[in-house]
Amino acid sequence: MKTSSKSIGYWESEFRKGNPAAFRHVFDLHYRPLCYYAGTILDDLGEVEDAVSEVFVKLWRRAADFDNLSSIKGFLYISTKNLCLDRLKQYKRREASLGDYRHTLETLVDGEDYSLLETEVLQLVYEEIERLPTKARAIFKLIFFDGKKTDEVAAQLGVSVKTVRNQKARAIQLLQTALLKKGLPAFIWIFCCVLPK
Repeated sequence: MKTSSKSIGYWESEFRKGNPAAFRHVFDLHYRPLCYYAGTILDDLGEVEDAVSEVFVKLWRRAADFDNLSSIKGFLYISTKNLCLDRLKQYKRREASLGDYRHTLETLVDGEDYSLLETEVLQLVYEEIERLPTKARAIFKLIFFDGKKTDEVAAQLGVSVKTVRNQKARAIQLLQTALLKKGLPAFIWIFCCVLPK
């Protein structure tokens, strides 16, 4: 029987049972529209695709909670909206934090001192990057130095997209902790914004 000839009731029942074919059916129905919707909130295509993928992972984990395709659709759109808005807020907070850092430096030191201080801080950041575990360091550099997207890094290294995301998150967490221990709380996100892309 062709996929398109199966009833809505069939897909709803199979989805609750955790049938991967039913999940694929739901994914095919909603992935593109969700990416379009997420793109109205976020500008970066990579961020859009990551957000929508994350929502589908949440959906799959909660498959048994859904009685019908309408409730699945509602969950997908509400979750996508909330996740995109959260990411947008994080981005704005990061930008504001970076602006505060630059303003503070500009008011504390003149041009030459500013450059010297910035150089010293970046040196500390680079040193901490080099102390990261091998896999996390490689993934971090490919994303933040080479400007590669998550799926590109996964393909290049021959690992899953999930592994790339986990290692990226691990690298950021380790860097945040290391920088805080060095008394540089203003630099929690500085490496994402200032370092060469």
